[in-house]
Amino acid sequence: MRILHDNVIGLVIDFQERIFPAIWEHEKLTRNVPLLIEGLKALGVPFMVTEQYVKGLGPTIPAIADTLKGIERIEKASFSCCDEPRFMMELASSGRDHVIIAGIESHVCVLQTVIDLQHNGYHPIVVEDCISSRRENDKKIAIERMQHEGVIITTYEAILFELLRFSGGDTFKAISRLVK
Repeated sequence: MRILHDNVIGLVIDFQERIFPAIWEHEKLTRNVPLLIEGLKALGVPFMVTEQYVKGLGPTIPAIADTLKGIERIEKASFSCCDEPRFMMELASSGRDHVIIAGIESHVCVLQTVIDLQHNGYHPIVVEDCISSRRENDKKIAIERMQHEGVIITTYEAILFELLRFSGGDTFKAISRLVK
């Protein structure tokens, strides 16, 4: 299945201040997630952003929040984004059915959201180098479960070039600069 940029929406799940320092390889996420976001923005892809129980976990970390200026956050109490009615309403109104996902934690909010998206007729695309959990093994098992469920797993560079499709032009140059 070819993934086309005019049918995708980005989803950034719960990169919040109080839990982020405990996430396995959080330094890698601090580099990769903004690159994914900037690349998707260069392609004109819209975004949705969630935050889990902000009072307890704090807001989105600055390194990621800075790339998402002007995008309203959806606060949730459920682990799955799909259990938040506002999320489902905004996703449906986007008219897009492929959801490119970056988030934490892989084995909780990301996994449950991915399974529910599929159940609701959407096509989740999980960016492996833009997700994680507090423990490496939880991320590994979550990815195995997602693959078993038939979810597309990719990397930020692979999805950006798949959506781009052709070399040349300003968007190609912008994305090429990001991934160098």
